[in-house]
Amino acid sequence: MTDGKIRINLRELRAGAGLSLSKAAEHTGVSTARLGQSERGESSPTIATLWKLAKGFHLPLTAFLEGGPAPARVRFPGSIDVEPVFPFDPLLCCETFVVRLAPGQAHRSEAHDAGVTEDIYVTEGPLEVLADGGWTRLETGGWLRFAADQPHGYRAPQGQGAGFLNTLHYPGRAGGGQIIT
Repeated sequence: MTDGKIRINLRELRAGAGLSLSKAAEHTGVSTARLGQSERGESSPTIATLWKLAKGFHLPLTAFLEGGPAPARVRFPGSIDVEPVFPFDPLLCCETFVVRLAPGQAHRSEAHDAGVTEDIYVTEGPLEVLADGGWTRLETGGWLRFAADQPHGYRAPQGQGAGFLNTLHYPGRAGGGQIIT
């Protein structure tokens, strides 16, 4: 998935739930045009769009990524690099990613579903994390757990890149989630 096109399993998930494009748009807040383009592979969704889909379908992020049990690294142009390490595990109700930020890069994330928490472990720092309304600076080896059902973000200082393990915990998601129709 490093060819500039991010392919997602949206059509299969939407069809499995019996949702039309317009119904899926209502649930996710993503336009029918954007959903159709993504399904046909005409455009690549941004990380923000993927999270809207995950939240709207009440599914983990890795449910939308192609590539078998462990999808490859995904580079979002002009944004963060995300590499699934452990895809969603229905027994543990979590998934883990390696996330990389370029020097000086920042990423803001909208609130995830109610009860979702994130664990951050910095592998290459420093990294600043926006959680609970304020920024916390973490050095390599530092960690933070926070409620991700509120807006949050990450940033690397100017002149330095950052990398971190990001584990998302989804309460009550045994079986992989449920699309509400």
